[in-house]
Amino acid sequence: MTEQRPLWAPWRIKFIREGKEKRCFMCDQENPAENYQEEDLIVYRGKDVYVILNRYPYNSGHLLIVPYRHIGDIAELSRDERCEMMDLCIDSKKILDHLMEPAGYNVGFNLGLAAGAGIADHIHMHLVPRWNGDCNFMPVIGDLRVVPESLEATAELIRDAWDKYGVS
Repeated sequence: MTEQRPLWAPWRIKFIREGKEKRCFMCDQENPAENYQEEDLIVYRGKDVYVILNRYPYNSGHLLIVPYRHIGDIAELSRDERCEMMDLCIDSKKILDHLMEPAGYNVGFNLGLAAGAGIADHIHMHLVPRWNGDCNFMPVIGDLRVVPESLEATAELIRDAWDKYGVS
């Protein structure tokens, strides 16, 4: 009989034990506080929308494209916000193409708690790079994902590439 060994994901315990913020972490990003914990994950700031790495990603490079305004319904997005979200989604894809060479992407919104929105009150678009064979038994059996690089290192890589490739 094979000995079972535990799989460790020690970074998750902080999320489990921490008290949850009362404020929306996606809000107020035009002028965030200096001690804002997500600042290192923001890779690009636009006029009405910004791009941030997902702190709990499905895959390496999982980005969120987020309007600064706190709105929960896609119908409340202004024309400028809609256009900038799509432009930044395309620019983000180009950046990830250069850096990570994924075989494909999942792009979309989870609208409402019933649709799987972890934060239903602040709309955001997901851009998830995908590779052939990246769906393995880990998320199904172990309820965990394997992300091979720290989020902060990935954020810095993406920010540098944004400057280098001059998209937007």
